[in-house]
Amino acid sequence: MEPDIQRINEYDDPRFSPAVLRQHGAFLVNGVPCEVEITGAREAMVRGEAREWYPQLIEDFRFYAEHICRFYGETGRLLAEFPPVELFPVKLSDIQPSQFYVDQEKLAAVRGFISRPEDVVVPVLRQEERYISLDGHTRLAVAVDAGFETVSAFLTQSGDYILDFAEEARKRGVHSPYDLKRVSHQEYQVVWNQFCDEFFAKRGPNGPE
Repeated sequence: MEPDIQRINEYDDPRFSPAVLRQHGAFLVNGVPCEVEITGAREAMVRGEAREWYPQLIEDFRFYAEHICRFYGETGRLLAEFPPVELFPVKLSDIQPSQFYVDQEKLAAVRGFISRPEDVVVPVLRQEERYISLDGHTRLAVAVDAGFETVSAFLTQSGDYILDFAEEARKRGVHSPYDLKRVSHQEYQVVWNQFCDEFFAKRGPNGPE
């Protein structure tokens, strides 16, 4: 039986540490709070009472942070290790976002753990001479605000819908992280979620209608 794993996307939850909430490493595993805290460039610590489900929790976490390849328990015992993902520097101007908006509330929270370009790691797809960012748009916006010219990235795979998202971003004048529109948390919940819902409703289970 697979566990019910839910990722917590809010920033104010007394069940979890503020640092973990800012990293989006807070999860409920069958209703039990568990944390995955990034402690280094490629390492994280796992804690929580649902220890029998740690392998599935780690797998879910790596969906969002594939570059983290070593996971430790609270006592320092190695829980899991994966082949390292190659990180490489990429200019912000060479990144095509697949999103149009950035949540200002999330932006303020993420600023707390970014102090240098190496702190910004995003998954990307190669597209000709540029890259499409699959995730981490808030981190990219923080990089813009901080005056970083480059960030770290790693190549990964994604569904072809990302190409459609990137094309839609270009139609809306979003050609790099410098063009991402900042909106309130309430507005973000409406405009971005509404776009995603309408997009996948039109697309259908077998592709565009």
